[in-house]
Amino acid sequence: MQAYQILLLVLAYFIVLILISFLTNKSGNNSEFFQANKQSPWYLVAFGMIGASLSGVTFISIPGTVEFDSFSYFQVVLGYTIGYAVISLVLMPLYYRLNLTSIYTYLESRFGNYAYKTGASYFILSRIVGASFRLFLVANVLQLIVFDALGIPYYVTVSITILLIWLYTFRSGIKTIVWTDTLQTLFMLVALGFSIYYISDALEIESLWGYLGAHDNFQIFFFEDYKSSDFFFKQFISGMFIAIVMTGLDQDMMQKNLTCRTLKDAQKNIFWFTLVLTVVNFLFLLLGLLLTDFADVAGINEIKDDLFPAIATSGVLGVSVAITFILGLIAAAYSSADSALTSLTTSISIDILDIQKRYSEASQTKVRQYIHIIISLVLIAVMMIFKYAIEDKSVINKLFEFAGYTYGPLLGLYAFGLFTKWEVKDKWVPVIAILSPVLSYILSQLSFTYLKFEFGFFILILNGLLTFLGLILIRRQKNQGTSF
Repeated sequence: MQAYQILLLVLAYFIVLILISFLTNKSGNNSEFFQANKQSPWYLVAFGMIGASLSGVTFISIPGTVEFDSFSYFQVVLGYTIGYAVISLVLMPLYYRLNLTSIYTYLESRFGNYAYKTGASYFILSRIVGASFRLFLVANVLQLIVFDALGIPYYVTVSITILLIWLYTFRSGIKTIVWTDTLQTLFMLVALGFSIYYISDALEIESLWGYLGAHDNFQIFFFEDYKSSDFFFKQFISGMFIAIVMTGLDQDMMQKNLTCRTLKDAQKNIFWFTLVLTVVNFLFLLLGLLLTDFADVAGINEIKDDLFPAIATSGVLGVSVAITFILGLIAAAYSSADSALTSLTTSISIDILDIQKRYSEASQTKVRQYIHIIISLVLIAVMMIFKYAIEDKSVINKLFEFAGYTYGPLLGLYAFGLFTKWEVKDKWVPVIAILSPVLSYILSQLSFTYLKFEFGFFILILNGLLTFLGLILIRRQKNQGTSF
């Protein structure tokens, strides 16, 4: 495909999203923006969450890991299933019982204002970096296959991308996103299916199951080396906690769930979302195996995150694969980015600025709209930084590694709040939340240097544990008053 053809495809796609925004926009008030008036059908939320969970990182990075790591990532995915069960049975009942708009207000009622602001701040940091990582990966691909050929510089690509997302989210926020994410998930799954079909056909594979069973890289479970980051129990347990923190303790993902009419609907959403997400992740790994073999046959040398884009847009599989790849790529990227923009606006508005307590309804809307613009500009700035700071081509590993440090304190705070009855000295909570990631990093480096033991994704659990232990140290004695 020519660059201008791809550009027209991208523009047509966004026109559809903006049209959906107009159709779903009614009042544009704060209840609609933050909670979709709690009228979202659970099946739409479940389907749309698949795209938001996978994102452009999964779409490109997961297939690119197979050549070097086989199917080891699926150990993490299996751990997800346990984590989502915890979300459904423990966290969702809590959030619905407290009727939360921002899930971090739980920390205020449980510990106090400092804990509340600390939890919200860690989410904001995590989501800004996470959303920027995801968009950065996709923007690089679009720059390579479209905008470089048109002479458009990277900063313009990034700016236009964020502007288009802002256009269809600034009015109705989460209400629009529930519907746009559904469409975007559909495009992504169609792209996945088409790619598997055409590549397996090009390789003349008669039975995918037979192909898998006979392939040297089809290894899911790794029990041999407990020091390795691929060791089963590290990956499985890490996957469980990654799901809990990156979905259950994440305002972005939970904001969609909290738009369901009832707790029962939200739990049905989590169940079906878990089932489909597990299957889809396996199919992405299968795609990675097919891509690796096809690259060898076709003489394509790209590896890791460059593998899928190089094959899909090379023309060797035909125009239909290129079209579905582009649609799947932008769908995967923007289903994650649009909800991140909305959830960041929600968290800053409610958790940091307390607009529901400090402003009238009309003033709340204005403040929310200003925040929405500011967050858009911040995402552009962070993506520009990544452009010149990231050298490793496997973005998904960096994303999870960073998440281990920023979501760890949230894991420790919620675990302490849910499983103990102790109160804490609230003013010390930010100190514990800062020291825990620092100590986690130091311990992981010492462990690898002297013991050759890699924490990998397990750093999240270490970080959460250190936060939990730190909160024990600052717990309030029974004879103390309520003030610090």
